[in-house]
Amino acid sequence: MESQRQAKYGKQIQKDLAEIFQKDAAYFFKTSLGTITHVSMSPDLGLARIFISILPISKAEVIFNHLNEIKSEIRNKLGQKIRNRTRIIPELAFFHDDTEEKASKMNRLIDNLNIPPNKEA
Repeated sequence: MESQRQAKYGKQIQKDLAEIFQKDAAYFFKTSLGTITHVSMSPDLGLARIFISILPISKAEVIFNHLNEIKSEIRNKLGQKIRNRTRIIPELAFFHDDTEEKASKMNRLIDNLNIPPNKEA
């Protein structure tokens, strides 16, 4: 469970990264749409686990490979943004947030259920 400090720092990192990604979305996500859904911080605030949802899902692997290739550049831009507010610029780790995919799959399964009508009513 994250401490209040970790959660607050994670929210700030999420906000700052969103601004960085928004300024040049075509460079970071190419023709896809990327949304930072959550940032989880390690207890020492030295590692930020960034959960990103990518649409279309079929391009997620390509986008994550690209983000991992330019991870140091992203960290550098983040460092320029937060250098006056913190001593530690966290290492970045990108993860695919597939919550939307799972919800969509559950909705399809529920829609395809064959439930007979209640005869007692």
